[in-house]
Amino acid sequence: MQLREIYQPVEKELLEVEQILKASLQSSRYKSILEATSYLLDAKGKRLRPTLVLLSARASQGQSSVSHKSVTSIAAAVELIHMASLIHDDVIDRAHLRYNKPTVNSKWGSDTSIALGDYLYSVAFELISQCGNKQILECISSATRAMCEGELLQVCERDNLDLLKERYFVIVKKKTASLFVASCHIGTLVSNRPKRLQKALKGYGLNFGIAFQIIDDYLDLVGEEKITGKAPGQDIRVGEATLPLLNLWESVSSKNREELEMLLTKRKDRETLRDIRQLLSDSGAIDKTKEEIFSCIDLAKKNLEILPGSPYKDSLIDLADFVYKRGFDGRV
Repeated sequence: MQLREIYQPVEKELLEVEQILKASLQSSRYKSILEATSYLLDAKGKRLRPTLVLLSARASQGQSSVSHKSVTSIAAAVELIHMASLIHDDVIDRAHLRYNKPTVNSKWGSDTSIALGDYLYSVAFELISQCGNKQILECISSATRAMCEGELLQVCERDNLDLLKERYFVIVKKKTASLFVASCHIGTLVSNRPKRLQKALKGYGLNFGIAFQIIDDYLDLVGEEKITGKAPGQDIRVGEATLPLLNLWESVSSKNREELEMLLTKRKDRETLRDIRQLLSDSGAIDKTKEEIFSCIDLAKKNLEILPGSPYKDSLIDLADFVYKRGFDGRV
């Protein structure tokens, strides 16, 4: 199943989200800013997070306590926060390619990228403030802080081969899953649903987000640039210990561990990714990683069992399955 089919129940609302993004990012009077924001709009991502806001609101079947326009504005704001975080990530990771296009920092430099990311955050919170819902503001503010904390923690733990899995999952929950959780939670807040439904959708978002990041880390090792739209091996180059690498570290022999340590902390040359891929194929690390991905996806879908049947619930289930399959065909 393609994303377009999964998104179909909220297709009209997503078109409104695009209109809000365009209006928000093309409101500046300055040509240089418009050039950068137009570039972002052209380099369109999957819009997973605003879709989760919309699907969660509809799947929980509540009577909305805010206007329809406010729901789509909040969904657009969530996407702006995500876009800002990607721009800053690319600066930190010195990445040069995303969505098969040069990154903002590759095109305009780090100074412009940092300022542009900050600008997107400000536009996002201006949209959120207009909804007049304190709970939603608190939800997104908390998620944004967690994202920043997770990013900082990840940078501080670079080149740490003794990183425990528990710490890896803390980083993933904060840096990536927190905005997925917020997206699903917001959906229940705008539809004014009871706590038990809020908890269920947050659980879905948490496990969905963890699986999404593990898959991203996995594809960084085994994916191909023409499929993923990003240069592979980025995590290795900056010294980040991801779950596939931690599983590999646990599974290799003492002799191979010495080789792996050299690859991860000393060499980092053109052949490093090739050699690590060979070690991965000779170990059980890939199977272990896929098992952990499947476990998260399964937990995400189980959280939806409390919801009544609807096309929106079906789309949430299909979206989880889509993300899982993404890990096997390498598509992002």
